[in-house]
Amino acid sequence: MEALLLIISVERNQGMLSTIDDATLMKVAAALGEEEAVTLIEYIKNADEITDDEIANKTGIRLNSVRKILYKLYDHSLVSLRRTRDPKTGWFIFHWKLQPDQLEGFILSQKRRVLEKLNVRLEYEKNHDFYYCNTPGCKRVPFEEAVELVFHCSTCGKPLVHCGNEKIVQKLSEKVDQLRKELGE
Repeated sequence: MEALLLIISVERNQGMLSTIDDATLMKVAAALGEEEAVTLIEYIKNADEITDDEIANKTGIRLNSVRKILYKLYDHSLVSLRRTRDPKTGWFIFHWKLQPDQLEGFILSQKRRVLEKLNVRLEYEKNHDFYYCNTPGCKRVPFEEAVELVFHCSTCGKPLVHCGNEKIVQKLSEKVDQLRKELGE
């Protein structure tokens, strides 16, 4: 999900966010529910209101999957729902409607979450020295852990050497700056 949100770039136009296009809508749908969500969104974007039964019948997606996808989209305010009662059975009927106008807000909130996580990771990288053994499959460890291991790899037993993390810090800083710029911070 975070990788998708870093790809999506909401351009600024005179201080206002640009309109989200269908391709972005489909990328978000794919991130939230994979191919079935894309099929579902493709179908409901042209409907005013539609029931989950109608969606399942028209798309061929199992009703249970349709409901799971709709509730996931609903949790992110990307669809709205209106509930009525069937006069014959007394059961509730859920009428769903796509809310594409909420997509920008969703993307922005996800970008803020990613920015927070990147900032935490950046601070961790800046405040720690790391050591590794240079063997594929072995992980680098912070200084504190390297001391406990007497500077030997816990996986393969080879001696640990200092690992510069300047490139990681640089990449994280670039991503943080990019997201801040996109968010207008």
